[in-house]
Amino acid sequence: MNQTYGMAGVSAVVLATALVGALGLRVSRTTSDFYVASRTVAPRLNAFAVSGEYLSAASFLGIAGLLLAQGVDMLWFPIGYTAGFLVLLAFVAAPLRRSGAYTLPDFAEARLESRAVRRIAGVLVVGVGWLYLLPQLRGAGLTLRLLTGAPGWLGGLVVAAVVTAAVAAGGMRSITFVQAFQYSLKLTALLVPVVFLLAAWHADRAPLPAWDERPVFHRATEVRLDRPVTVTVHEPVRVTVSGSVDGHPLSGAALTLTEGRHRIGAHTGLRFPPGAQVPLPERETGSASLAPSGAEHGLYATYGLILATFLGTMGLPHVVVRFYTNPDGRAARRTTVIVLGLLGVFYLLMPLYGSLARLYAPDLLLTGDTDAAVLMLPQRLVGGVGGDLLGALVAGGACAAFLSTASGLTMSVAGVLAQDVLPALGLRHFRLAVVPAIAVPTAAGTVVGGLPVADAVGLAFAVSASSFCPLLILGIWWRGLTPPGAVAGLCLGGGSALAAVLATIAGGARSGWAHTLLAWPAVWSVPVGFAAMVLVSLATPRRVPPGTAATMARLHLPEGRALRWRG
Repeated sequence: MNQTYGMAGVSAVVLATALVGALGLRVSRTTSDFYVASRTVAPRLNAFAVSGEYLSAASFLGIAGLLLAQGVDMLWFPIGYTAGFLVLLAFVAAPLRRSGAYTLPDFAEARLESRAVRRIAGVLVVGVGWLYLLPQLRGAGLTLRLLTGAPGWLGGLVVAAVVTAAVAAGGMRSITFVQAFQYSLKLTALLVPVVFLLAAWHADRAPLPAWDERPVFHRATEVRLDRPVTVTVHEPVRVTVSGSVDGHPLSGAALTLTEGRHRIGAHTGLRFPPGAQVPLPERETGSASLAPSGAEHGLYATYGLILATFLGTMGLPHVVVRFYTNPDGRAARRTTVIVLGLLGVFYLLMPLYGSLARLYAPDLLLTGDTDAAVLMLPQRLVGGVGGDLLGALVAGGACAAFLSTASGLTMSVAGVLAQDVLPALGLRHFRLAVVPAIAVPTAAGTVVGGLPVADAVGLAFAVSASSFCPLLILGIWWRGLTPPGAVAGLCLGGGSALAAVLATIAGGARSGWAHTLLAWPAVWSVPVGFAAMVLVSLATPRRVPPGTAATMARLHLPEGRALRWRG
């Protein structure tokens, strides 16, 4: 990728984000503007904003990278991401808007009249938000590294600074305009290049990728490894090496890699002939695959992924908070329907990029940079100035992806911190809360920077599905839910999922059922959350809040009728 063009594209996106944010700042005046844009955002604008923040680095970069590495099994990711909004539309969107809350902890306290439930919900909101921020910062670091060669942590630091300024200055009113703009930019950054990529693919006689076999080099390809890698070769392959293989220094010499394991030294270049299978690197000690097709118990892992993405959407704090900005419940439902269409259009492009990467960028499997597939394809297929311009557009779209989602997540986490940790001083403490909201995941990203972006997002979905899905479904549709039941469900479901996720990131279990159960906890943690809430609530029927009847009426009756009923 041409670094000059790429930096120009990223800089243009950052500048445009600042200008659009300034437009929102001009109309942001009150506390309600900062938290929920005074609940006046129209459905179409809100749908673009929801899509803008929901389509994160995991969607823009990670899905194509997983399709390259793991094949069509990874299509469960976009299906789960989109289908989750169907559950949100059917069960949550309108009642949640009618609750009148600012955040998920607000809803928990209003429904159950319990400060304890609010505090636990606040802890989980912050945990999910920080987990989701990790892949955005990794995507930023990856993009900046490809553009400038700078270390990966610098990209996350730059994004953290831009997001802090945007969120602290304008709050939800400003971020709404920014995220709506960034959805349009992300879609354009994928849609325009894919036209030229498909034209180049057709001019190359339209080869088809091999999904049932190990990926092969479609063309003669030179791969340079910046770090030592141990690879497994399944068929002997003749390569040209500049560097070291199995401890033997070589300088432009031809070598046959025989079947078995080989150690490739750092700063080694290998040139592979067309048709050669890609040697796949072995996982480093202490790491383990989080992709279902790479798991020891693939069927279980696939169900864990589907359940997490399908049920986790409704509890994502940065998505849920956007429904509080609609004027009423009907507008919230219309927003969700439009979002389904916008997400569908976007995700139709991902299989195209994944397939083209399987053909023209299989070397990324060897270097471990599969998340860079979308960024690399324009130069691989088009080349020249045209490829540089398309690459700059894609880089700008990637920048918009992690900026928009990071802004929404920071907004939701800062809102909880400001209300529950730094209370009573309004906008001043909201602005102060923005700093830890983004600083903690920025620091953590330097420790877990090797985690693929889509994997990290899947872990955040698992925690959300295990905690907020039971709370929202039962809190909205079952009047028998009690504060002790909610506490039990949040702690046992959400708490156990969060512990499993942290253990996975830390490398607590590397293989076997122990790793599988920890890496994909939704299969057991979601039922645990629901069962705990129901059983404990049934055991404590006298703890049903006294205002439950009025609260349920407000959640389910249209706004005008609810007011008359209370009167």
